[in-house]
Amino acid sequence: MKAYIEAHKERFYEELFSLLRIPSVSAKKEHKPDMERCARRLAELLLEAGADRAEVSPSDGNPVVFGEKTVDPTWKTVLVYGHYDVQPAEPLEKWLSDPFEPEIHDGAIWGRGANDDKGQLFMHIKAFEYLVRSGLLHHNVKFMFEGEEEIGSPNLPAWIRAHKDRLRADVCLVSDTTMISDKVPSINCGMRGLAYLEVKVTGPNKDLHSGHYGGAVANPINTLCSLIASLHDTDGRVAIPGFYDEVVELSAEDRAQLARAPFDLDEYKAFLDIAEIRGEKGYTTMERTGIRPCLDVCGIWGGYTGEGAKTVLPSEAHAKVSMRLVPNQTSERITALFQEHFLRIAPPYVKVEVTPCEGGDGFLIPITSEAYQAASRAMGEVYGIEPVPSRGGGSIAVLAEVQKILGIDPLLMGFGLERDTIHSPNESYLLRQFFAGMESIALFYKYY
Repeated sequence: MKAYIEAHKERFYEELFSLLRIPSVSAKKEHKPDMERCARRLAELLLEAGADRAEVSPSDGNPVVFGEKTVDPTWKTVLVYGHYDVQPAEPLEKWLSDPFEPEIHDGAIWGRGANDDKGQLFMHIKAFEYLVRSGLLHHNVKFMFEGEEEIGSPNLPAWIRAHKDRLRADVCLVSDTTMISDKVPSINCGMRGLAYLEVKVTGPNKDLHSGHYGGAVANPINTLCSLIASLHDTDGRVAIPGFYDEVVELSAEDRAQLARAPFDLDEYKAFLDIAEIRGEKGYTTMERTGIRPCLDVCGIWGGYTGEGAKTVLPSEAHAKVSMRLVPNQTSERITALFQEHFLRIAPPYVKVEVTPCEGGDGFLIPITSEAYQAASRAMGEVYGIEPVPSRGGGSIAVLAEVQKILGIDPLLMGFGLERDTIHSPNESYLLRQFFAGMESIALFYKYY
């Protein structure tokens, strides 16, 4: 495929850029027209690449793009999943260029969605195009691109159930994850689940003068901070009763297999500009982000945060809490445990509300499967080294639903790198990963 990429790469850039220029931010209602526009553009690209049909299918939320090509009904069918929605670009002042005006420099594509996930799903369209035009496609291929992954895919499971017959396949192929490095490729054999909530702590019925009332009335921000601090014990474990009840401890053999992945702690700390790491006692950094659950505050606010001083004792304080879950933990149960615990520990001098926002379960796939072995062989051929199995620390909530509803395993052939800073300003995607991904995907079809 190298020659095909070289001959068509300028066209590839322009086609991808036509997607990256669309601010398909699912978290913001004002971008609803952009979601529709991006979905239509994806359907056009699928048809141009050789799909028999491609359509923008309505859901209870943003539309789903569905495309397919049937070569021979008796052959294996691959379902390709991806998402065309992106994270908000804020804080805009941190970007070195316009997040929705993509650029190529320093060997990378720069812009929101360059990696997550427009750049990665685009690789599948181009690998498919190559196989079709070269007469090398010996599978049936279906595409399912959603527009709500960044907000937890609230409407896709229902859409999948409604279109279950159309989605029948042998494997679900996904590129929406990172690998360990471009020198040591890896394949995610599992991902964590997610339970995301918002908490609100209310004290007095109005903001108060901090001199007149400070020291006499509970400050909701102080109280919220104390409640949050109590959610971990001194060993870094989540201190919610029942939180670990379903967590399966990996065997020494499984931990040794995952430890095959190279990891340089000094390099990790230097990359993040931190002096030390912090996490659950008894586990390595890689284990903490792959096989163990965690709880983090993703946002906290209240009171006056503008320029200068305002001596106010606030009426309210808020926080957003994310809990990453491992297989066997369910988002529904962990959400309920958090709600019960947080309300139970709330002191009587404040009122507390807990609102669930989104969630999904984690999953695992066997590395002995035919699909995993095909992916491993394909990536090994492209990178010159056998990829190692890894566990993804992030979440793609809907993939557990794909596994349950369709009865097929997701295969995560992700080509992003940590240096791509997805979800953050200055997102980018290395060109060599972009092209290596296309080559690996094309070879997957050869070996599967």
